Amino acid sequence: MKLSTLACYPVKSLRGIALSRAELTERGLAFDRRWMLVDDDGRFVTQREIPALATIGVELSSDTLRLVHDRMAPLVLSLDEPKAAVRRVRVWQSECQALDEGDGAANWLAEALAKSLPEPQREAGRLRLVRLPREQRRWVETEFLPPAERGVVHTAFADGYPLLIASEASLAALNQRLEAKGEAPVPMERFRPNLVVSGGDPFAERDWASLAGPGYRLGLRKPCKRCKIITLDQRSGEAPSAKEPLKTLVEMDTQPGWKGAFFGQNAVVEQGVGAILRVGDVLDSLS
Repeated sequence: MKLSTLACYPVKSLRGIALSRAELTERGLAFDRRWMLVDDDGRFVTQREIPALATIGVELSSDTLRLVHDRMAPLVLSLDEPKAAVRRVRVWQSECQALDEGDGAANWLAEALAKSLPEPQREAGRLRLVRLPREQRRWVETEFLPPAERGVVHTAFADGYPLLIASEASLAALNQRLEAKGEAPVPMERFRPNLVVSGGDPFAERDWASLAGPGYRLGLRKPCKRCKIITLDQRSGEAPSAKEPLKTLVEMDTQPGWKGAFFGQNAVVEQGVGAILRVGDVLDSLS
């Protein structure tokens, strides 16, 4: 098998960035989900609530993060941590401290999303862009971790785990089923994975314990339950089919014994912090 695609998503629920190489950190790929949007209560906001977040692009340089939108000048932020107000923020049931990127970022987002924000959010206040400080830790849930990883493995603002791994063969099987039903196939970007693997059988990844590449090993810990975001076009934020591919994933029972729609596997870094992952890496699955 090979590593066919690498992607990071510096700002949670905004567009991702396709990469040819990426540094592996304790939190997953460098800069992945380092930023996110929160409401006035510090609760995370994603495409589940505001599909138009998919219309905001993200670019990284050696020293800046840039948010881009068709009708606006870019928002440019230094990668150096700001001396900023600290906010208590929440991703699902996980809480931690974050740095607020300021009124300028909030104003930029408000203008970019002016026609897309639900009315209650327009009235309640502007979304804030926050950054996870380097020293802050968001611990991964312990239920699916071996004892040695509990209270050790941490992530940035991903829903729960440092990495998400998906398979080209699994996507091909899903698309074959969709097309047989008269539905359009979906691209891999709908699922927002960090690593995509080519080769192997459809949904074989659910049986992998680890995935090893040159100088690194990733531990697969929990199947990824999918939500309405996979129904959204990751450029326009529109839903070509309101229930697909969620409905078909449920019908396919891709994770036997689990209720819901599943695609991809959540993973942690077992070995190789500091290693460079490259598209084309040869990978071995370990059971």
